[in-house]
Amino acid sequence: MAGLSPILKQATPVLAERGEGVYLYGEDGRRYLDFTAGIGVTSTGHCHPRVVAAVQEQAAKLIHGQYTTVMHRPLLTLSERLGEVLPAGLDSLFFVNSGSEAVEAALRLSRHATGRQNVVVFHGSFHGRTIGAASMTTSATKFRAGFAPLMGGVVVSPFPTAYRYGWSEAEATRFALRELDYTLQTLTSPAETAAFFVEPVLGEGGYVPANTEFMRGLRERADRHGILLVVDEVQTGFGRTGRFWGHDHFDVRPDVVITAKGLASGFPLSAIAAPTSLMEKAWPGSQGGTYGGNAVACAAAIATLDVVQSEGLVENAAAMGAQLREGLSKVAADVPAIGDVRGLGLMLGNEFVDKDGDPDPAAAARVQQAAAAAGLLLLTCGAAGNVVRMIPALVVNSDQIDEALTLWREAVATV
Repeated sequence: MAGLSPILKQATPVLAERGEGVYLYGEDGRRYLDFTAGIGVTSTGHCHPRVVAAVQEQAAKLIHGQYTTVMHRPLLTLSERLGEVLPAGLDSLFFVNSGSEAVEAALRLSRHATGRQNVVVFHGSFHGRTIGAASMTTSATKFRAGFAPLMGGVVVSPFPTAYRYGWSEAEATRFALRELDYTLQTLTSPAETAAFFVEPVLGEGGYVPANTEFMRGLRERADRHGILLVVDEVQTGFGRTGRFWGHDHFDVRPDVVITAKGLASGFPLSAIAAPTSLMEKAWPGSQGGTYGGNAVACAAAIATLDVVQSEGLVENAAAMGAQLREGLSKVAADVPAIGDVRGLGLMLGNEFVDKDGDPDPAAAARVQQAAAAAGLLLLTCGAAGNVVRMIPALVVNSDQIDEALTLWREAVATV
């Protein structure tokens, strides 16, 4: 009898039978408030009726039309609709299935378009588990350990993680940009650097937001040296941070945007977007794949975009995120074990530390498990696993935020 790999570990004990909005229901009939959203994937909530209807209708007509063999209308429509929300000038799209695949596609495009081999990533980044993406991931050793030799040409520079350094954000930002200049002087010549890859908010790295000065500093250096600025919006895109794109908070222009997760409300779909003048520099045969741009996934993405726009979910993420952050900060004020509360919109993290201020993953794990036992599903992240993150669906309402905060207080009391 076969079973799942023993390496796959469940974060909660739930055997889900169905989902509705921000709730999951176990096979035992118990209801759970889901503040994981499938790691930020079910942006419109579980089984939003408009997404379900679109998927059912499309599945009855065409499930798969391989898009380098035949074209299908959902892919064309989705491309047109994304053009309405993408940054100005990013008018060419390539679709694949997962965040890792999209990162790999952006990496390949960057090298082809510039003729340069190196890329700079930032400490704490998570870009995926495939060979190129894992080589670019520095959020924890578990994503790259035992996998050597990794891909060459990747250089790591500091991210302005103020809390970890014990500095103000301004100090951390000055340090990060100064070290980036030093990196370009000592590790990768600008003439050999194809791209900077950056997350607007570190995801697996601990939910640490970038800032305007840092992102503008990247843009200025990219322009000065002919380097591409690739913004990884896999987790931050589609309204998660209270703006449609995470980089919208920082008034910066990307050359390439990577999107996945919330794009299709749970269906596997991802993409990279770039100006046509850049995308056409990809070498022939470098873009393709069997399942990319699947017709049913595209129909789900179109419905997702409809829901996000018509129901004001970006604005809701900003408002509900502010309410959640205020509540989390009030809890943390009375709990020395919570050293920091941070994030943007509905992407918030609580960092647990010991009495010396060092990471305390055991406390984070206890609280995360206590929350699950109480009916609130959460995940951890961060290099040490000491950050408990909250990423509810963008449809979450004020009463559900209050419900989550009540359960969170109960869980934190166990630390």
